[in-house]
Amino acid sequence: MASPTILGQLYSVFFRRSSAFALTIAVGALFFERAFDQGGDALYETINQGLHRTKESLAGWR
Repeated sequence: MASPTILGQLYSVFFRRSSAFALTIAVGALFFERAFDQGGDALYETINQGLHRTKESLAGWR
């Protein structure tokens, strides 16, 4: 008998049962959200490097 392929093993572990599929989607969404948030923060900090605004410095902008 041929050994199962990597894709076949991934399918049987993560996608064969509905509960495992739902858990895979939830965990994937959690990691994606964290990575997207940290990437956005890093991009914002890079673009605004050297600028520091506090509530006190923005008080006159009303």
